[in-house]
Amino acid sequence: MGESDRYQEYKQQRSRNRFLLGQADNALVWLVAMNVMFSIIILFIRVVFNFSSGSNTGFDTTALPYFQLPASFGALVYKPWTLLTYMFGDIKVLGLLGNMLWLWAFGYILQDIAGNKKLIPIFIYGGLAGGLFFIISHSIFPFLQPLQPAATLIGASAAVTAVAVAATVLAPDYRILRHLGKGIPIWVLTAIYLLVVVAGLANRSSANGLATLGGALAGILFVSLLRRGYDGSIWMNKLYNWIKELGNPSKKINAPAKQQAFYNTGNRSPYNKTTNITQQRVDEILDKINQKGYQFLTDEEKNILKKAADEDL
Repeated sequence: MGESDRYQEYKQQRSRNRFLLGQADNALVWLVAMNVMFSIIILFIRVVFNFSSGSNTGFDTTALPYFQLPASFGALVYKPWTLLTYMFGDIKVLGLLGNMLWLWAFGYILQDIAGNKKLIPIFIYGGLAGGLFFIISHSIFPFLQPLQPAATLIGASAAVTAVAVAATVLAPDYRILRHLGKGIPIWVLTAIYLLVVVAGLANRSSANGLATLGGALAGILFVSLLRRGYDGSIWMNKLYNWIKELGNPSKKINAPAKQQAFYNTGNRSPYNKTTNITQQRVDEILDKINQKGYQFLTDEEKNILKKAADEDL
């Protein structure tokens, strides 16, 4: 049994879900909430247009173009923000529901594997790659060029695909529903998801499929670079923290209170090794896994977690 498997078993023995629905730093909750709220805003605007004009025509020609991604670089120049807005909104309730359910499934797994700071960057990278693939495909493929002036893209499919593929490539041996025998490998869930996506694209433009392919390649590329020592999420997280601090000018940039309490040990070293395994120490290790990922644990922390699993602490 590998070390990561021991960690999975320990988590299930404890029946702990460290990422709770109301937890302030839960990237998955924030990401789903942003998608849902942004889609509700779009749908609300649509309802207003329907009541005022009696049809969807005004909404489709006046308001919606400010949210959806156009298929040409020329149009994108005048609405560059749509390269981001298109991936956070949807105009179909069933489409939004499906994307959010899959995002929750794979996002939860990705957070469990890689920590809390990779999910949103991978989602955004996947959406950007999908959008660029959508635009480029209309420019280089002759059979799509006649459709370019009217073609648009909206929805989180490409971004969700990036999350799904990244989680699968990062930990192909990860298993879900472990209480059912040995569990189900994550690649089975990913295969089901991709089949659903392909089936849903059957009646759409092939450019939508290429956008989804772009999201998948973004997920693969992110994990490949991560294994080579380049973490593409760092600059995004730094930018987020910088913006967050701008909104709190009076807040001192100090270590979190939890860390201050841990390191406030006088003249003693904060790393006093001990043979006793306390629940507090185990909780600190689990918090570190949730924030950074299992691979960032030190050998000492892995040994503590291993002993805790063996002792069923």
